This record gives sequence, structure tokens and C-alpha cells, in this order.
Amino acid sequence: MNIKKQYRFLIIVFLFFLLVLVRAFESNLFYDPLIAYFKDDFLHETIPFFSGRKLLIHMSFRYFLNTIISLGIIYIAFGNYDFLKFSVKFYVLAFVFLAFAFFVILKGEFRQGYLFAFYIRRFLIHPLFVLILLPAFYYKQIMSSKLIP
Repeated sequence: MNIKKQYRFLIIVFLFFLLVLVRAFESNLFYDPLIAYFKDDFLHETIPFFSGRKLLIHMSFRYFLNTIISLGIIYIAFGNYDFLKFSVKFYVLAFVFLAFAFFVILKGEFRQGYLFAFYIRRFLIHPLFVLILLPAFYYKQIMSSKLIP
């Protein structure tokens, strides 16, 4: 990929800004009655009524919107198709596992506790994986360049 370093930096900043916009307009864009629930004193309140299908659709849409932007950041930052392929597989597997676990816990009405569901939901609705993958790929890239004389 032959994008000049300064333009790559600007594109990455723009993509991070898009992630911020998704977060800023979350209540306008996505159906999620659990946002207000987890902001308040959720330990003493009952779970609000929600439509499971609608919540799954909106949570999936938000996850994949964040994923597309995050994949753009990873590709622009490294220009490496292997990193991109790994990231796509990672995001898909993470979504399947986390969404299944979240809805099992939700169906059980948080009987096992609130924190596990809270943090699973966080990984589904926030782009945390890009913050894990970027340094990992950077480290991999540095270690690969040291191995090749």
C-alpha cells in the first residue's frame, strides 16, 4: 500500500473519529434499553422489558459497524492482508461467542451476576478489540523485521 505516512495518519484519525461518532449517537442509532439500565443503579432494579430480536439486530449492526471501521484502521495502519484476514476471523468468532454468551445470560435474567453480562455487552458494543489488535500487530511487525536481516 503506497499511501504516504502523513495521509495514513490522517485517515486513521478520521476512522477513530467515526468510532467516536458511533458512540456519541448510540442512543439515536441503536435500540438498547440496557444502556440506561447499566447507567443507573442496576443492582437494585429489575431488568427492563426489551425485545430480544430487536436488541440482537441492533447490537449486531453496531458490532459490525465498529468492526468495519476497526478493520479499516488495521489495514491502513499496517497494509498487511494477513493481519486483515486474521482480524476478520477474530471479529467473527468473537461475535459468535460473545453474542451467544450474552443472550444466554440475558435469558437467565442475570442470575449468575451482573458483571459478566456487563462486560460481555461492552465487548459487543464498543470497539475494544481494535485497541488489543493494534499493539499486537505492531509487536508482530517489529519482531518479524528483527528476524529478517
